[in-house]
Amino acid sequence: MQEIFGFFGAILIGIVLGLIGGGGSILSVPIFVYILNIEPVLSTAYSLFVVGTTSLVGTIKNFRKGMVDLKTGIIFSFPAFIAVYLTRKFLVPSLPDSLFSFLGFEVTKSVGIMIFFSLIMIVAAFYMIKERENSTERKQLTYNYPIIIIEGFVIGILTGIVGAGGGFLIIPALVLLTKLPMKKAVATSLMIIAAKSLIGFIGDVENFDIDWLFLSMFSSLSILGIYIGTYLNRFIEGRKLKKSFGWFVMLMAIYILMKELL
Repeated sequence: MQEIFGFFGAILIGIVLGLIGGGGSILSVPIFVYILNIEPVLSTAYSLFVVGTTSLVGTIKNFRKGMVDLKTGIIFSFPAFIAVYLTRKFLVPSLPDSLFSFLGFEVTKSVGIMIFFSLIMIVAAFYMIKERENSTERKQLTYNYPIIIIEGFVIGILTGIVGAGGGFLIIPALVLLTKLPMKKAVATSLMIIAAKSLIGFIGDVENFDIDWLFLSMFSSLSILGIYIGTYLNRFIEGRKLKKSFGWFVMLMAIYILMKELL
């Protein structure tokens, strides 16, 4: 029964991505950890693969529509995928099993990752709840290279630690730092997420014993979910769902935080 719920969750990840253009990847680690009972560090690795392959399908669809800005995506992706690869290859494996103790409470690597992940979820929820301007006007693209490189590197490290795509951070960065219209920012964000997630996963292949059959099945269902979400998007406005989904993510983050601490 848990496996059935877990694979249903895989479809849900894709549906959410197809409906609102982001946020679905934030569900993958909790599904792996709390429903499928996979160890948290390995769950972040699996999440990178699922997020990467699912985003890649979305990128191909958007590229055919001419929505992906390749130059912006490459500029942003380069520091991001270097950071995520180094994080997964060297930083995560080097973390000790026991990070620290506080008031008699031992924070292990697994607990620390889940606490950090819940904090990232709260930031993601805030971004989804907050209304933002959905401007479609054409603006002159500009590139603040030093800030873009720093932003890409920081997002790459966060992605490497928690295994989430980070679209909630990438999209506003693209809009503010390169003046991309919102729709192009969402499409280009998927390309960046696909590149850095899959490259980050490469750093995990030598460190973990990967269950490729399970991972392929889970990813295939998530990709199926993207097509379902895209179809439903014709009848349901994703923007209206984003705020409700944001509150759901916020409550789930609080649950994870309390579960790991208490």
